[in-house]
Amino acid sequence: MNASLQSLTNALTEIVGARWVKSRAAELTAYDSDGLPGYRATPRLVVLPGSRDEVCAVVRLLAERGIPFVPRGAGTGLSGGSLANDAVVIGLNRLTRIHSIDAGNRIAHVEPGVVNASLARAVSPFGLYYAPDPSSQAACTIGGNVAENAGGPHCLKYGVTLNHIAALTVCLPDGELVSFGSSVSEDTGYDLCGLFIGSEGCFGIATDIWVRLLPVPEQVRTLLADFSSVTDAARAVSAIIATGIVPAALEMMDQSTIRAVEASIYAAGYPVDAAAVLLAEVDGLAIGLDDDVRVIEQCCRDAGARNVRIASNDADRARLWQGRKKAFGALGRIAPHLVVQDAVVPRTKLPQILAEIHEIGARYNVNVCNVFHAGDGNLHPNISYDASDPQQSERVHAAMSEIMHACINAGGTITGEHGVGLDKLGYMEDLFSAPSLAAMCSVREVFDPERRANPGKVVPVHSCREWSGSSRH
Repeated sequence: MNASLQSLTNALTEIVGARWVKSRAAELTAYDSDGLPGYRATPRLVVLPGSRDEVCAVVRLLAERGIPFVPRGAGTGLSGGSLANDAVVIGLNRLTRIHSIDAGNRIAHVEPGVVNASLARAVSPFGLYYAPDPSSQAACTIGGNVAENAGGPHCLKYGVTLNHIAALTVCLPDGELVSFGSSVSEDTGYDLCGLFIGSEGCFGIATDIWVRLLPVPEQVRTLLADFSSVTDAARAVSAIIATGIVPAALEMMDQSTIRAVEASIYAAGYPVDAAAVLLAEVDGLAIGLDDDVRVIEQCCRDAGARNVRIASNDADRARLWQGRKKAFGALGRIAPHLVVQDAVVPRTKLPQILAEIHEIGARYNVNVCNVFHAGDGNLHPNISYDASDPQQSERVHAAMSEIMHACINAGGTITGEHGVGLDKLGYMEDLFSAPSLAAMCSVREVFDPERRANPGKVVPVHSCREWSGSSRH
């Protein structure tokens, strides 16, 4: 270890203790990728503060030394957003306190390292729940959800993270602590809380988060419809939305995904001969809910559904959802690497885009598995592959590039919930004009004028004139 690195290690150790500074190669390897294994970068060091004060002390130290840093939660992201190319990773895994649950006002005050599912369990005895439910909710953290503006299957009715955060305390990249939003009333002035959510670690680190909670619905109904064609399933989606009913969730899986799930430990009883299945859920007051179920069932049958099954109890419902939420894990059994996108297209364009994705996959001889939030057009095309095969990798990434451009050309956008990170940098200039990218850079500069917070992410380097030392550091 060189002298400057040893000096940094010693200084960080004084703040958090020797146990919480990781510098050995074997330790750093655990932080060299996120949930998208196609990107790898080795951090200079990893530091794991245990309190808000320690976070700010670490950030101030790095600011004094001009060293870039990358905030990191559970590492479940799917855009390469938490990778640190020789920067310092600030891991927030130890900040797991739920400071308070105000059931009367439906607000919980939590630290960024609280796991999404842990928050749900903690507030359940009060008859409340936290609505955003990413597929990784058993592992992902609230801080990471804030950074990426995470969604999940139930964002169709309930919205994404942005819609469920009341206030934040943020450590800016120079170590200053500021507050955004309000936990007790509607905030006045600019919506800085909304601006920070989804900033992907480029504006600072949320150290305290006040989340809004919802009452547990009186009743829930979950349906599984299977189809002999993907087009029929897509038509059913449009028909359901056209009725005016807003399902809590409306998810689709194609045959490749169904077979991967059913061959795994997450088997949910999906029919493996179906070209697609549609998982629909409605919730709310018991009165009128069965009428909504009947309308959705009829929409599916009119669109060509072979069967429509209604979950008979909570265990049956949980099993159906397990297959959907663990689909990415099931796909991981097919090959050692997986590339996934989350482009969003207008719902009316789903049949056209899904047909284009199938054609692109066939042309490049790659198997595209589709599992996605059909209700809001948030596609998740997945391709499993072996990155050690250069020719296969070239085909996979060329196919995914065509898929993304097809979504853009259909009037869509490049991410619904995974963020831009590293993975989607190349598409930003296809979607935004130079003045728009410059405006993003100007906003970032307000929070981080030296651009040391998560450098090289979200906006292309030449557009944003990223801090010139980032590659060397």
